[in-house]
Amino acid sequence: MDGLIYTAMTGAKQIMNQQATAANNLANVSTTGFREQYDSFRAVPVIGGGGDPTRTYVVDSTVGNNFSAGPVEQTGNNLDIAIQSSGWIAVDMGNGTEGYTRNGSLKISANGELQTWDGHTVQGANGPITVPPGENVQIGSDGTVSSMPQTGVLSSVNVLGQIKLVNPPANTLTHGDDGYFRLINGSSADADPTVKVVSGALEGSNVNAVSAMVNIINLSQQFNMQMKLLTNAENNDSKASQFMTLA
Repeated sequence: MDGLIYTAMTGAKQIMNQQATAANNLANVSTTGFREQYDSFRAVPVIGGGGDPTRTYVVDSTVGNNFSAGPVEQTGNNLDIAIQSSGWIAVDMGNGTEGYTRNGSLKISANGELQTWDGHTVQGANGPITVPPGENVQIGSDGTVSSMPQTGVLSSVNVLGQIKLVNPPANTLTHGDDGYFRLINGSSADADPTVKVVSGALEGSNVNAVSAMVNIINLSQQFNMQMKLLTNAENNDSKASQFMTLA
């Protein structure tokens, strides 16, 4: 009885956590550059006073991410870039640390700095990249940012800098609550010249909406099963109490 209660209780708790992850995935099915999250679990035996395992808990072992590429869609915006294959755009998080994103929806701030859509400064090979006012911006496949005047001599090209593109191993990355990835050890990744981008395009989320919906339904059924086990345990306890009363 005791083992049944603890097994069902911890199973239901972890399924609720997994439901939250699945719901978050579904909510970000159209978020640019989003990476699907998943949970994995493991059973942990609880050792009783006699040295024998009396029950088993279910614990959330790791929270990982699906790093497969999402669909790339052309936007025609010169400030939009999509990473080809693997790789990341390096971003200054503003607190001395470096973050990484696949969301290449960039913009130019009021002071001319190249930034992400949510206002973080894009890391350049030699610091922030500043765009002069009144110029057209082009981003090359290697992340080189160039500008051309909107008027006058259109053939003159000014190289402003190069976006820092990195490709650290997936197992060295951790996903932050703000949506950005970081190195687990807190350091900064080295630039990788093999990472290429597509200008005028954005990468979509790699979440499959249909699979996410099916997963949520399956998790709901699993949760209901754990609740039925708890109900059965309660009924068994009630019947046993009645039997002891009669005895």
